[in-house]
Amino acid sequence: MGLRQHLPPGLQGEGMHLPHQAGLLPRQWPPRPPMAVLALATQQLLAPHVRRAAGSWRRMRGKRMMFVGDSLNRNQWESLVCLVQPILSKGRKKIVKRGSFNIFYAKEYRATLEFYWAPFLVESNSDNPNFHHIDQRIISPERIESHANNWKDVDYLIFNTYIWWMNNEDIKVRRPNSTSWSDHDEVPRIETYGRVFKTWSTWLEQNVDPARTSVFFMTISPLHNSPAQWGNPNGIKCVKETLPVLNYTKPLDLNHDMRMYDLVAKVAKNMKNVPVSLIDITRMSDYRKDAHTSLYSIRQGKLLTPEQKADPQKYADCIHWCLPGVPDVWNQILYTRILSKSSPPSPHPPLPPQ
Repeated sequence: MGLRQHLPPGLQGEGMHLPHQAGLLPRQWPPRPPMAVLALATQQLLAPHVRRAAGSWRRMRGKRMMFVGDSLNRNQWESLVCLVQPILSKGRKKIVKRGSFNIFYAKEYRATLEFYWAPFLVESNSDNPNFHHIDQRIISPERIESHANNWKDVDYLIFNTYIWWMNNEDIKVRRPNSTSWSDHDEVPRIETYGRVFKTWSTWLEQNVDPARTSVFFMTISPLHNSPAQWGNPNGIKCVKETLPVLNYTKPLDLNHDMRMYDLVAKVAKNMKNVPVSLIDITRMSDYRKDAHTSLYSIRQGKLLTPEQKADPQKYADCIHWCLPGVPDVWNQILYTRILSKSSPPSPHPPLPPQ
């Protein structure tokens, strides 16, 4: 059965699409009984929180929430939309996909849940969400304005950037004042990451009003590509994993670049005027080798073909997460942190163009 394959009653006949129908995540998965049981259990555990969605919308009245980053932040945005949309009135909600934006409008609350594509946070040659290549990613660590101009006047900003950094030890960096992306150098990953976060934190300090905007950063979302790390040396990535890691006496070593984790934590701690709340999802997610989309994922907007499924080493997606699932829990943590610093509803807010 598809875990979220049917429109909820409140959306039927409205012409409004949930994220999975917009081609962002699979609409139907073949039967996976253990995973289905876990997913249904997750729904039951989260049901009380979903019932409190009305309260969360009241707090969101007149506000904008924006996830900024790569496809894992989009995964979390999809989760949040699916969690909170059922309580909204028929005909009063829609999703608009426009350039780097995916925007969910909750019209009766004059609120939006938004995702903005910026996989490196700063400018890069991969800023088109539909056209980019892994082996040709080049960034401009000191240039952020073309993205950041879209983040102004947002009430809740949730950032991430990690997975796109992990293909190479060195990052291709465009030279200052160059006129072409081909004019670049290769710079060690951690050095480039530090330059990006200097640019990012400086922009926040100079452009964000902490009395209006709360800023959050999601830590590393783990991938599960090496089953020997959890004691299954004959496995293929996360394929056929149906349970979390259960028997452990110490944290898993999934080869995260913890220098990057530590760097972000240090930047957040040293912010002077604009607090940045770190949402630490890394260790809790490390054990969920069973929770990825695996062979039930999509490539270029389509479910995997039988031929692709026959080559799991190449095609299994052990980066992104099933819904319902792990990102739902991330959002419960985020929601709790937002409640701790919630401000009154904005009376007459501007919304992004529809």
